[in-house]
Amino acid sequence: MGSTRAERLSGLAQQHGALVTLVVAVIAASLSFDSFFTTGNFSNMAVSSAFPAVVALGMTFVIITGGIDLSVGSVFALGGVLAAWGSQYGTLVALLLPLAVCGAIGLINGLLIARARLAPFIVTLASLLAARGILLAITNEGATTYLVDQDSVFARIGRDKFLGLEVPFWITVVLFVLGAVVLRRTRFGQYVYAVGGNEDAAALMGAPVARTTTSVYALSGLCAGLAGALNAAYLASGVTILGVGMELDAISAVVIGGTLLSGGFGFISGSLVGVLLLKVIQNVINQIGSLSSAYQQVVSGAFLAVVVVAQTYLARRRRML
Repeated sequence: MGSTRAERLSGLAQQHGALVTLVVAVIAASLSFDSFFTTGNFSNMAVSSAFPAVVALGMTFVIITGGIDLSVGSVFALGGVLAAWGSQYGTLVALLLPLAVCGAIGLINGLLIARARLAPFIVTLASLLAARGILLAITNEGATTYLVDQDSVFARIGRDKFLGLEVPFWITVVLFVLGAVVLRRTRFGQYVYAVGGNEDAAALMGAPVARTTTSVYALSGLCAGLAGALNAAYLASGVTILGVGMELDAISAVVIGGTLLSGGFGFISGSLVGVLLLKVIQNVINQIGSLSSAYQQVVSGAFLAVVVVAQTYLARRRRML
């Protein structure tokens, strides 16, 4: 009985620890800064969190399988530029072009990792460089910035509001709900957990390991491309310098949300909480004003290290129980 209770508490700590930390951080910031607990500030944080959240959604599937995707930052930026360029030919092109190209990059990553048995770190690092190279090539080394017509339907997707918040926020909410359903209620979701838990055992049980691995990387590319397209609609331009370091932010958010880097354990909702927690930290640093933005990276890195140590301890404790 005691072991069962301790195991349950360890699981709850992994699943809900980030949420508790987020609530405490919001309360502390609200008491410390008058401008924090305001409708405008919360609205800005919600919308600015939407784009990295979509990237983190795809990353969650990858990490649960025990993989990693370092290409998402460059793919995000490429998706934004392709969407802005495609917007001159209509909203459909602006949305489908980045999905097709970025999804293809993710698919290639998945095939090389699943079929050629190459290391995810090396494959996705190469894709990071390749995607950034394509981005620079189509923008004349970054000298050309493609703008989105402010009166176009595509621009309205990024700027129109529903219930006081921009459309990208609501698209992100829908995507996270769908992602949670897929991960928890479908056979594909079961395969994702099985592959991350033990790839050999999953294969013996009849799980399509290679197909599942390929699919999660394709999904990650699609999510990064879609996030870039939504960001381009929001900014009304394809900004070439965006996405640098976003892969690390996405990985941090997923891990902070309770997903194990070793795979086999994780939550979609936790990744969203991780994104919001990092955004609150950034906002608090901005509220202080006297601190450089570099401190955000220091705090995020230190916080991530603490979370990884705590997760490792809890995972070992659960195995011992």
